[in-house]
Amino acid sequence: MRDHGGNLDQAIARFGGDPADWIDLSTGINRRPYPVPTLPPEAWTALPTGAAKRALTEAAARAYGTGAAILALAGAQAAIQMIPRLLPCGTARVLSPTYNEHAATLRAAGWTVEEVDTLSDLPGANLAVVVNPNNPDGRDHRPEALLDLAGRVGTLVVDESFADPLPHLSLAAHAGQPGLFLLRSFGKFYGLAGLRLGFVIGAEDAIETLSAMAGPWPVSGAAIEIGRRALADRNWADETTARLLGETARLDAMAGAAGWAVRGGSPLFRLYETPDAAAAQDRLAAAQIWTRRFPYSPTWLRLGLPGDDAEWQRLDHALRA
Repeated sequence: MRDHGGNLDQAIARFGGDPADWIDLSTGINRRPYPVPTLPPEAWTALPTGAAKRALTEAAARAYGTGAAILALAGAQAAIQMIPRLLPCGTARVLSPTYNEHAATLRAAGWTVEEVDTLSDLPGANLAVVVNPNNPDGRDHRPEALLDLAGRVGTLVVDESFADPLPHLSLAAHAGQPGLFLLRSFGKFYGLAGLRLGFVIGAEDAIETLSAMAGPWPVSGAAIEIGRRALADRNWADETTARLLGETARLDAMAGAAGWAVRGGSPLFRLYETPDAAAAQDRLAAAQIWTRRFPYSPTWLRLGLPGDDAEWQRLDHALRA
């Protein structure tokens, strides 16, 4: 099933209320977003220029610590949909369970997809996908292990959409070699998912081909300007990382008091083992707090981190009720 978090309309249809009444913790999107600056009029009125696009990718290269070629796209999702069509179809192996769009888009493009359990199951595939850190359980892999894997598959796609607060996991410093693609999401860490901005990093010739597929204006002028400024603001990134790392312990303690066990997670979301995920989700939904459960597990429940103090207090009260 291609189900996703962020489906607040379904929660409202079932439990009532208006969107403003709800705390949506069903995604891993930072609920304390980067402050959107005032934009120059041309960000809205003019087509994005080549200079503006280069300024954005240069800011991304500095933020991610890479010298490899980068393409800005309308979210990491755009790269997930494009890469399967860049290569001749064959056998793809996806380290699972994970973000379900990887397997779904590969199948839609004509690939034979095998969802496997361990990194050691991936060698020999024409294309392999690893999400690092993984969504939803936060499982992670050392860069050295992934570099070794890259030499044993045709093409390796490493989705680093949740890696901003965990830069030691990133392969960005090693990117650029043939057969390796890295995906980075802007909207999750910066809390601006509606901006639809992400990046694919890879070998220069492959990035040029993807750029031709994406067309001349793959992201908006507003996304370019906001993304460029945010990626250059390392003080905000460092302060946000420190806050998120501290708040995961707070959320784990609250969940533990409710009788839930930590199953995994990252600084942007936590996954818990509950006695009954459907009942736990309904209990929080009664307090207009939306969470994420999974069709393949009756016990897993994932929560993003609340934003301000009022949200933390509402969640604490709901968990204690």
